Amino acid sequence: MANKRTIEERVAEYDFIKSEAFALYDTFTPINSAAIGQKIFFTSEGFNHLVYSAPKKMRDKRSQILRFDMLSKARFILEESTTFQEYDEEIINKRVNRKGHWVLKNVLVRCWGFVAIVQKFRVKVVVTQEGNGIIKFLSVAPAWFTKQYRDIKIIETSVGKGLKNEDDDEVLKNATVGDAF
Repeated sequence: MANKRTIEERVAEYDFIKSEAFALYDTFTPINSAAIGQKIFFTSEGFNHLVYSAPKKMRDKRSQILRFDMLSKARFILEESTTFQEYDEEIINKRVNRKGHWVLKNVLVRCWGFVAIVQKFRVKVVVTQEGNGIIKFLSVAPAWFTKQYRDIKIIETSVGKGLKNEDDDEVLKNATVGDAF
């Protein structure tokens, strides 16, 4: 899905890009995560989260295209990472179906965040688990915002494991232009 045109130029092809991204996402099988020690599943909820920020609230098309472009990087990070950089858990009150009746129930939700630099692009991948359910891919997003100069320098000088691409500088330049997400 790499493209030399800017995201703004590609918005006109949104439907095609979305269908290609869905076709790619549909090929993703569960992976064994060394960092978590369990399988991570790629469910429809994960793809929907790339399109919608909340129920019935679609993300900006530019943001969606950027996230679609990062899907293969997200899978790579989850397959190769041996550690996670963020962890959070909280108890939420959620409607669940119990014997045909919807009831409110307290549910423990765990979230793991994986941050990695792939092709000089800092990417954050989030996976989640509700209660004792399966661990699911939830989202991928650029991890641009940093307060430390050393983090910026790490991104600029990062290479490794065959991930360097000839148009990396162009990708970073185009991705950082525009609105913050």
